[in-house]
Amino acid sequence: METAGNQTLLSEYQAYLRVEKGLRPLTCEAYLSDLRTFAEFLEGHDGVLLSAVHENVTGFLEHLRAHQIDARSAARKLSCLRGFYKWLLLDRRIDHDPTVNIDSPKAWKVLPKSLAEPEVNEMLERAAMAASHPQAKATALRDSAILELLYAGGLRVSELTTLATSDLDLDSGRVLVRGKGDKERLVPIGHTACQALEAYLREGRPHLERIATHRKTTNPERAWLFLSLRGMPLTRQWIWHLVKAADSAATPHMLRHSCATHMVEHGADLRSVQTLLGHADIATTQVYTHLALGHLKEVHRKFHPRAVQHEAPEPKNEDDALKESA
Repeated sequence: METAGNQTLLSEYQAYLRVEKGLRPLTCEAYLSDLRTFAEFLEGHDGVLLSAVHENVTGFLEHLRAHQIDARSAARKLSCLRGFYKWLLLDRRIDHDPTVNIDSPKAWKVLPKSLAEPEVNEMLERAAMAASHPQAKATALRDSAILELLYAGGLRVSELTTLATSDLDLDSGRVLVRGKGDKERLVPIGHTACQALEAYLREGRPHLERIATHRKTTNPERAWLFLSLRGMPLTRQWIWHLVKAADSAATPHMLRHSCATHMVEHGADLRSVQTLLGHADIATTQVYTHLALGHLKEVHRKFHPRAVQHEAPEPKNEDDALKESA
């Protein structure tokens, strides 16, 4: 249970994140959830957020490790604490940052999971086949377009669900995406994704829009790109279930990772991939060099003259041996 002081402090920080930093409600709630976890840890040691010291933070990280919280999650929580205490320091509520000189857990060692190219191709081809049927339903056209777009542009789920029809520029093969902090970027999506989107806009979305008009669920200010059978914009959870239905081993974020990994494997430079994904720091993008290393090793083993594993020649039969000796 939060103390009154912690509760007030967290409410003020939430307002700061939402108003001054321009973060989305779900992002703000994720930060507040991490801070509440730390506040509960402090209260168990008779402490509060304002009086936290260096030892409290290191103890919290040890507590997370002891409870088998993975390094990536622990690093995210520490980053959240750093942002929070930086805010308190700038606001002159504290005179010392308890997160200073604390090394972040090596989150980069937990590599993001991606699908192999044949796995992605198989998933997309199944969806495209269902969408190309003469009696294809509007939902099949929509689902194929969603999967193609997630992989082609490396979009986050939140970016995909907030797209409007006006964000598409299919003639130029690109889409306007609003990422974290409402930062906009133009993402190229390629010919195949454009074809899937064109088919959906031509034959699928009008049907779903008619349902929305009938139910009076349309938004005159924003025409959402992807609609449900009720004519409503799709949720993050719905997209997650769609990808799971297409491939039980996949998730929407795995398609984003697969997009980046496959581009690096085919020779894309990190700066281009960083721009495509909307990463603020190229260090975030550098993880894909680790993922592509296995592919690079395999290519080296197959094609480098000093690494090729030559197959032993098949033994000659007796007749061949006699012919050569004649």
